[in-house]
Amino acid sequence: MVTRNEVAKHASRASCWVILYGRVYDITEFLDSHPGGADVILRLAGQDATEEYDLVHSPALLEQTLPESSCLGPVEDSASSSSESSESSPNSVAKPAKTPDEPPPLHTLINLDDFERVAQRYLPPNAWAYYRSGADDEITKRLNRQAYQRVLLRSRVMRNVERVDTSTTILGHRSSMPLFVCPAALAKLAHRRGECAIAAAAGAEGLIQVISNSSSMPVEEIIQARTRDDQTFFFQLYVNTDVEKSKTLLRKVERLGVKAIWVTVDSPVMGKREADERMKARIQSSEQSGVLKEGQQVQGIARTLSRMLSARVTWDDLGWIRETTSLPIVIKGIQSVEDAVLAYENGAQGIVLSNHGGRSQDTTQPPLLTLLEIRKFAPFLLGRMEIYLDGGIRRGTDIVKALALGATAVGMGRPFLYSLSAGYGEAGVRRMIGVVRQELETNMALVGATRVSEIVPQMVNAKPLERDLVDGVKL
Repeated sequence: MVTRNEVAKHASRASCWVILYGRVYDITEFLDSHPGGADVILRLAGQDATEEYDLVHSPALLEQTLPESSCLGPVEDSASSSSESSESSPNSVAKPAKTPDEPPPLHTLINLDDFERVAQRYLPPNAWAYYRSGADDEITKRLNRQAYQRVLLRSRVMRNVERVDTSTTILGHRSSMPLFVCPAALAKLAHRRGECAIAAAAGAEGLIQVISNSSSMPVEEIIQARTRDDQTFFFQLYVNTDVEKSKTLLRKVERLGVKAIWVTVDSPVMGKREADERMKARIQSSEQSGVLKEGQQVQGIARTLSRMLSARVTWDDLGWIRETTSLPIVIKGIQSVEDAVLAYENGAQGIVLSNHGGRSQDTTQPPLLTLLEIRKFAPFLLGRMEIYLDGGIRRGTDIVKALALGATAVGMGRPFLYSLSAGYGEAGVRRMIGVVRQELETNMALVGATRVSEIVPQMVNAKPLERDLVDGVKL
C-alpha cells in the first residue's frame, strides 16, 4: 500500500509517479517515449491522473504500454482515487458547462449539421475545439464544403427507380454505401466507448471503418467491438520517427485482421489549429501550475499528438512498408494530380484525395477540385486504381457528385465524432448514418440511378468548379 504523501514526493523527471485506477505507477522510464511528450505527464506527476487519462485512453492500454514492474501497488484509500484526480491540466479536457436540458431526441436530428450543433453544445469545450478546428483562417475547411455546392446535378427522368441499391465494394470488400469512416483521433473525448461505439455502429450499418493511428481505444478492443463476423477494418498509419515502431505496429494490425493500410502523408508537420491552441492557452492561463515559461509555445491537443510523427517520409518508404506487410496500401492525403500519378507509379492500390479536412495547411485546394485535375490531366487513372476523397461531405448529393466525377467512395470523419457526443454513442452514429443513407437513396433515385455503377459524369455539371483548375500541368 502506497500513501498519497509518498506519491506526491515523486513529481519530477528524475522520479515520476502517478496514480491510475487506484494503483501507483512509476513511469519515469516511459516519459520520453510517451507519444504526447513528457510534459503532458509531468504536469500530473505525483498526482492522481485517472480522470485525465480516462478521458482519452482505455484502461487496457496500461497493460500494453507499461511493464508489470512499473506498478508499485495500490494506493492508500484507492476507492476514492478516481474521484480525487486533478481537476484540470493543460492537456485536459475542460468539462462542459452543466445544461438543465437533456440532449434532443435522436429522431429530431434530420441532417448532419444538426449533429454538429448538438456536439458544440454538449462536448467539453476543448474537445469541441480539437474536433472542429481547421488550420489558420479555416479557408480550406470552408472551401471543402463549398466545392460541392459549385457542382450541379443533371438528373435523368422517366426511369424506374423504385428500388435503389447503394451497396458497393472498397478494395474488394463489400460496403452498404460508398461511404467509409475516416480515421479520426481521440473519439473517446466524445463518448466513453469512443472508436468502439463507432465500430459497433459501422458493423450494424454495413460500413468499413479506417482505424486511426491515434485512436483512444486499443485496436484490439475496436475490432472486438464489431457486430458482424465479416466486418471490415482498415488501418491508418502515420510513420513514426522510430520506424521500427511503425513496423511492429504494421505486423500487429495485420495479425489482428485489418484488410488494408492507409498511409497518411498530408501532415509531415502539424498545421496551426488556432481554435485548439487558443483553448489550450485559456486552460493553462487558469492554472498557476500551467504558466508558460518565457518563449514557450502553446500547443493544443493536435500538436501534442504529432510529436512522434516523422517529417522524413518519402516515396521510398513504401519499400519497407511493403516488406513489412502484405496488405494493400492506400496513400491518404493526395492533393495534386502529379502526386496521384506518382502514387499509381509506386504501386498504391488506392489514393485518398484529402487535405486533412482543412486541418493541416490552409488555402489548399478542395479534394473535389483535385479529382477534376485527375479527370483532365490523368484520366487514365480512373478505373486503374481506386480513388477516394474526404473533407466537407455532409449530404447525400455530395456523395452522388463525387461518384459521378470518378470517386470510388468517400469518407467522413467529424460527423462520426459529433454523432457520438451528448451521450448518444452507438445509437447516435447509427442515426447519423441512417440520415446519410436516406439522402443518398433519395438523390440516386432523383438523378436517375438505381445502382452506384449507374452514377455517371453526365449526371453533373462541374463547369463552375472547373474554372478553378490549374493550367499547365506537366506529367
